[in-house]
Amino acid sequence: MIEKMVEIVPYVPAYKEQVVGVWEKSVLATHHFLASDDFHKIRELVRELDFAQHNVYCLLDRDRCVGFIGITDKKVEMLFLAPEYFGKGLGRQLMDFAISELGADKVDVNEQNEGALRFYEKLGFVVYERMAKDDQGHDYPILRMRL
Repeated sequence: MIEKMVEIVPYVPAYKEQVVGVWEKSVLATHHFLASDDFHKIRELVRELDFAQHNVYCLLDRDRCVGFIGITDKKVEMLFLAPEYFGKGLGRQLMDFAISELGADKVDVNEQNEGALRFYEKLGFVVYERMAKDDQGHDYPILRMRL
């Protein structure tokens, strides 16, 4: 049971392992389209990422990181929740924070991640561009969305 009080706090390096764990569990639960090799390569990139160099905020439930969001130039670059927290309004809470506090108005989403696409559409985002490949040049189409 989630306590009513979760909090959004700036990322600090002490959360690194939890953040990587949230990313991995979330991607395994939602990115079924990823080839195994690609998942492992991306996981290594995430493990090497210095989150402190990015505008990242963690969602804490009783001092445990259960989700995070990263923003660059008003664009949501990453939004991940631990799967056991899906459907509880916490992704919306992170997005509301990003929009109202950080001025976020854009997001990219994998075209095959239909759940995420529906989520962003419910928040008022619309597709304005489709890229045939992801940022690493793989054949995972990206939809660019804006409010």
